[in-house]
Amino acid sequence: MTLSPQMMRERDTLQRFVFEDSAVRGNLVHLDDTLKEALSSQEIPHGLKCALGELMAASCLLAATLKMQGSLILQLQSKGALKLLVVECTSEFKLRATAKWQGEITNAQSLFEVIENGQCMITLDPKDGNQAYQGIVPLEGESLSAILENYMLRSEQIDTRIWLTSDGETASGMLIQRLPDAVNQAEITQEKTEENLETWQRVGHLASTVTTKELSELSTETLLTRLFFEENIRLFEASDTTFFCSCSRDNVANMLKILGPDEIRNIIAERGEIEVHCDFCNASYAFDPVDAEALLLSNASVDANIKIH
Repeated sequence: MTLSPQMMRERDTLQRFVFEDSAVRGNLVHLDDTLKEALSSQEIPHGLKCALGELMAASCLLAATLKMQGSLILQLQSKGALKLLVVECTSEFKLRATAKWQGEITNAQSLFEVIENGQCMITLDPKDGNQAYQGIVPLEGESLSAILENYMLRSEQIDTRIWLTSDGETASGMLIQRLPDAVNQAEITQEKTEENLETWQRVGHLASTVTTKELSELSTETLLTRLFFEENIRLFEASDTTFFCSCSRDNVANMLKILGPDEIRNIIAERGEIEVHCDFCNASYAFDPVDAEALLLSNASVDANIKIH
């Protein structure tokens, strides 16, 4: 172990680490202000806030494993009282999140009390013109960690372990992952394959001893030192996480252009204006008849990736 433990826990950071000379890597994330700002303008039951906190932490952990420049969108969909939990995390760890439900959900109800016939969906949305990718699996498991581990194994065929915790005000998470041997080395020997598997099993056993209190309260270096004292770990520089909503008047205008002139004019005739509300940040954008006609005459391009709901 080459770390020098520090006692003060990081705030709003993601840190990557690797187990030297092996195919095992990991990430640790702590969210404080990022989580509070993302949910500050939304009235969400406590149990769903905790679930969104865990999903936000998970989205950072998963985004940090990708080389893609763009967004990772993590969704839980259900036919129960909960209809949707959605988190978007960019490759720069800018996050936003929201929830949709039907009927009354009390603060005392947990996520799994309001889910029925659910599915987990992860969308990778690159911003370089490449096609988006989407994977969907049933909600199988008794925790969000188990659901996401199942997703990674079934959809991506990558051994992954995830630990998550959130009290609705803060969130923390840890991920360890075993890369395929072919990714780690062009020519892999049987001995190295066995060594990588042994490291993965040992590290997984050590990581499984982590407690919720340790994950939420300890600094990255202190936690890694406590869990993997005899392992050779390289810890990379921390990346900041922030809340950021990509909605804007221009993006909404571009979205409205998809409706076409007839639909826009029909809405104006019926309601007097068009108002679009962003569920993520609670911003509202209004277009009166003059705005609508100016919109129809403009040459603004359509942004098909608008995330206004």
